Amino acid sequence: MEIVLATSNKGKVKEIQALFEEDHVIPFSDILGPLEIEENGTTFAENARIKAETIFKKLGRDDVIVISDDSGITVPALNNEPGIYSARYAGEGATDKQNLNKLLQRLKEKGLKESPAYYTAAIAIFAPGAEYVMHGWMFGKVIDEPRGDGGFGYDPMFIPEGFDQTLGELDPAIKRELSHRSKALALAKPIIEMLRSLKR
Repeated sequence: MEIVLATSNKGKVKEIQALFEEDHVIPFSDILGPLEIEENGTTFAENARIKAETIFKKLGRDDVIVISDDSGITVPALNNEPGIYSARYAGEGATDKQNLNKLLQRLKEKGLKESPAYYTAAIAIFAPGAEYVMHGWMFGKVIDEPRGDGGFGYDPMFIPEGFDQTLGELDPAIKRELSHRSKALALAKPIIEMLRSLKR
């Protein structure tokens, strides 16, 4: 069964493809073209589910497994911002840089040089007659000066627990091991294998 990703975020696509190297994994836009999905859930899990279900129904095929991800960063000291609004923190259509700059600005407004923070990833899986959602987390802190140009999103300002470098500075292989998305996908992998075995 083909794995279709319900995202067009290039960073996420690259990260998920790296975790499923032996599989044929493609973003939905390669099949359906550009498509806006309204993410009106109140949790990461709800938004992940909305995206996976939307793409699964639009594909209308019984030989695909659709995986979607909704993820973001939460800073408790900033009233849990940006949370589920991480991808549009600076407004609809905001770039990664604009979102990062807004979070930097919010830290500075509060007089914070650093603050505890965590990433959440919710992975939803849709396949014929099956739907699952699982979570992964990565804990650490945000700092008020971005460092490194690796990764994407808020990576240059997030330092994982046990490290002194940001995700923007760390080797991609180390980031994959720590990643909230990797942890959630590790839970998803056996489910995907089970769904495939049922189709054989």
